[in-house]
Amino acid sequence: MTTFLQLDLVPLAAAILACLACGLVGNLLLLTRQSLLGDAISHAVLPGLVLGFWASGSRAPLPMVLGAVVAAVFAALAIDLVRRTARLEPGAAMGVVFSTMFALGLVLIEVTGAASVDLDIDCVLAGQLETLIWPAAEGLSSLLDARALAAVPRELWTLLIVLGLVLGVLALLWKELRLVCFDPDFAATIGFAPRTLGLLVLVLTALTTVAAFWAVGTILVIAALVGPAAVARLLTDRYGTQFAFSAAAAGVMGAGGYGASVLLPPVFGLAGLNAAGMMAVTAGVLVAAAALFSRLRSAGRVGA
Repeated sequence: MTTFLQLDLVPLAAAILACLACGLVGNLLLLTRQSLLGDAISHAVLPGLVLGFWASGSRAPLPMVLGAVVAAVFAALAIDLVRRTARLEPGAAMGVVFSTMFALGLVLIEVTGAASVDLDIDCVLAGQLETLIWPAAEGLSSLLDARALAAVPRELWTLLIVLGLVLGVLALLWKELRLVCFDPDFAATIGFAPRTLGLLVLVLTALTTVAAFWAVGTILVIAALVGPAAVARLLTDRYGTQFAFSAAAAGVMGAGGYGASVLLPPVFGLAGLNAAGMMAVTAGVLVAAAALFSRLRSAGRVGA
């Protein structure tokens, strides 16, 4: 039990929290047909993260979150500008902006010296989930020991806070967000501000992306933003059920992917399977299973 607490509890909890936070926000992106925006933001925040790191000289959360939010807002404005001036479809504009900003972020990692400290390309792509260990744990009593809890990696607390923020926003603006998702024109006519709520979703996506970024990397952030929401959409067309199913899929994605990386034997000569990669694979399997179930259910209704 002590070994599990020290080596596996924190990364497992971080994986589940990251998938839950991203999965819930991903519903808002999917229902407003902006799933690619999550992909764009997860790439576009990299320059902001690096500049925040460079300005503060450390991985202090506040400057890096501020840098990431500024980068996300800039990316959203740049996407709109490119779309209007070049007359491109939104997907193409997003692709131009996020690929450019991601490349800029990779260059800044080398130029600012961040790669020599604690921010390199491997961390950006696959995260550092396996490094989130808790050596201070000495048994179940450590879960109630303030000194032991103080040694828990800060990434876990950050993810917990962001998940709480996501749940709070959903609870406070449940009806407003629902209306904006399905009928923004009507929302505007009765006094709601779709653009303001859209900006709120953008900032929430940026915060969630940054929180998950350190633990699981860009690859899993994209999968977690899209996968659970896609699974739920294939299984239901009800707004509330969509969020419930996506939360369940996110939990399975986080726990199942991390468990697979720990329990499955190494393949192709690798020392071990990457946890973030296995969670992305789990997301793909869940989407495929949901698509198959949806097709079979539709076939059954037609036959009936």
